[in-house]
Amino acid sequence: MKFISLLVLVICFQNATASVNSDSSFFRADHPNIQFTGRVDFSDITKPTFWAPGVYISIRFNGTYCIAELNDEERWGKSHNYIEVKVDNQPAYRIQTKGKNNRIVLASGLKKGNHNIVICKNTEAEIGYLQLVGFTCKKLLSPPKKLSRKIEFIGNSITCGMGNDDSAVPCNSKEWYDQHNAYMAYGPLTARNLKAQWQLSSVSGIGLIHSCCNKTSVMPQVFDKINMTENTLPWNFKNYQPDVLTVCLGQNDGIQDSTAFCNAYIKFLTSIRSYYPKTRIVLLSSPMAGPGLDSVLKKYILAVKLSMLISGDKMVTSYFFSQRYYKGCDSHPNAEEHLEMAKELSLFLQKRMNW
Repeated sequence: MKFISLLVLVICFQNATASVNSDSSFFRADHPNIQFTGRVDFSDITKPTFWAPGVYISIRFNGTYCIAELNDEERWGKSHNYIEVKVDNQPAYRIQTKGKNNRIVLASGLKKGNHNIVICKNTEAEIGYLQLVGFTCKKLLSPPKKLSRKIEFIGNSITCGMGNDDSAVPCNSKEWYDQHNAYMAYGPLTARNLKAQWQLSSVSGIGLIHSCCNKTSVMPQVFDKINMTENTLPWNFKNYQPDVLTVCLGQNDGIQDSTAFCNAYIKFLTSIRSYYPKTRIVLLSSPMAGPGLDSVLKKYILAVKLSMLISGDKMVTSYFFSQRYYKGCDSHPNAEEHLEMAKELSLFLQKRMNW
């Protein structure tokens, strides 16, 4: 993928000091024309807070430029989140916050008229939260109607988009999150292919019964939270009822006792079903698993699917990726491989959901 021209554009935007015209206004984050999708904490409606990768904000505005004000938690002192910005039909670009309080020119020099912007959190909860303070533009219009289709993707670092974008920072250099790009991960790509909303419920290193990298929690413990990393703030599942949900777990578990793993998987799916009574659930193989783990996980998934069917749940199915995807940083899928994964999954869901 070619990112050089976009990188130049990003640098210009980050360092720009936009001249605010007298006919522009500041619109606080609680303005009704600002649209959020994903797990967001609205405890302070003037500063909605979100941790999860893939949370996105959509606006429609009139004017030639738009400025966003975002707060970064700076959780580790120097860690700063990346976001993806999509302006109209222009190529999306990736940009990193530079401090705790950020004033970012999202677009400038546009033709007079109405424009659309989407901002997506590219980095995950472990890096810290982002807060939207508001937007400055000429006029904030009613946003486009939300897409009726909804998809949710449960997973680990693969689903987060870890290691897939080395356009600005090469693999194994600087910070571990510098290659995160949730917007270009297989989940959001699949959703956009199918004209659907998306939500990522994913944490790097997390497993079903065993997590890696010194994590003390597993997915069933944190799935009902807004901030999954710290297992805090209850999530209201009524806010987002997906038509289809995919589960991509097991990479961090490794080869486990089959009875323990399958029983835990069935218990987790039963819990999910209590939240989503009408959702189609698709169990995915791990796209980066080596031959040994891949074979074992597929056997586990088939056994779990059969058990759910016997119990009366006919809305659980499975999909196994056609090949191994591992050419990105730390053997994760790279950007091109995420596109291929999304193509595979999109075709499967299109047929399965009759979309």
